[in-house]
Parts: sequence; structure tokens; C-alpha cells
Amino acid sequence: MLGKSKAFSGFSVNDAAAAKEFYGGTLGLEVSEANGLLTLHLAGGNNVLAYPKPDHTPATFTILNFPVEDIEAAVDELTARGVRMQRYPNLEADERGIFRGGGPLIAWFTDPAGNVLSVLQQ
Repeated sequence: MLGKSKAFSGFSVNDAAAAKEFYGGTLGLEVSEANGLLTLHLAGGNNVLAYPKPDHTPATFTILNFPVEDIEAAVDELTARGVRMQRYPNLEADERGIFRGGGPLIAWFTDPAGNVLSVLQQ
């Protein structure tokens, strides 16, 4: 029944203006706004909805993963733009905040609403 539906995902934020600035300005994504909702236009024609929610609770899992060719360059650029890499006690990261303990090289960070995002090396 829904096999041909162009599905999309969404997540909540506590401040749509701060989210728009972060996703559009800091991360450099194309962001549109309509009816108080943000649409993040991702590479490949994918869209993700970010909607304001007064009683927002940040996601405790990674809501968006951004594959990159050079994780060190991506982390350095994000850090230069004021983004702080997250560190987790059970996942020891290097001095840049990159976890190199198995699987793809990955670094996590949060949006202004506390939702978890990552860059990971392809």
C-alpha cells in the first residue's frame, strides 16, 4: 500500500529559528520554512522535517548521519564553525572527538535542541 509513497522522516526542536540558523548557516544545508515547519533539503533529493515542539525532549539516538570523504577535515570545519563534538564514556574518541574503535570513523555532535547528529567517513 505505501510502497510507492515518498516517505520522509522528522524530528522535533524546541526553537525553530535556532534550528534554521544551525542547519542552514552552520551546517550549510538548504532549509525552507512553511507554516512554522522547517524542511531540510538533503543531498540526493531527500527531505527531513523539523518541527517545533514546546515540550521537546532531545533524541537519545542519532537522528541524522552525514557521510563524508574526509572525517578529519569535516570535524575541523565543524569545530571552526563552533560545533562541539560529543564524547561518550563507553566510546573513547581521539583529540578531535572522532571514534576510531570499530566500524566507520564517526564523530557525534548536537543541534541547538540537543538532538544527536554525526559525520562518518565513507
